[in-house]
Amino acid sequence: MKVCIPVGEYRGIDSPVYGHFGSAPCFAVVDSDSMAVERLSNRDKEHVHGACSPMKALAGQNIDAILVGGIGPGALLGLRQAGIAIFLAQEGTVSDALRLFKAGKLETLDEQATCGGHGEPAGCRCSR
Repeated sequence: MKVCIPVGEYRGIDSPVYGHFGSAPCFAVVDSDSMAVERLSNRDKEHVHGACSPMKALAGQNIDAILVGGIGPGALLGLRQAGIAIFLAQEGTVSDALRLFKAGKLETLDEQATCGGHGEPAGCRCSR
């Protein structure tokens, strides 16, 4: 399974999970079976807030799941329409998130848990 995790600073499996999908500088893309990890630049990082194009960000990669600290509703919808599952992974490293994912301990993100904006106190659960 190909799993994508937004990261702020790429350090392979030790990369810290980034707080928000759309503004992440890059992604760690991991084969959950072999644990092979590669860096993928966010190709849509400079978008207007709320107008993220998740498939552009992922540069057409064939991803099965996203493990993320926060995500906007438009990006969530776009990823879901592409058949990609999205899970909440707010802390730790890529390795920590994968361990929890494989153990079935990450919750699936739905519309109620998405980022509604960074200017409002209740607008975002992400750790941006």
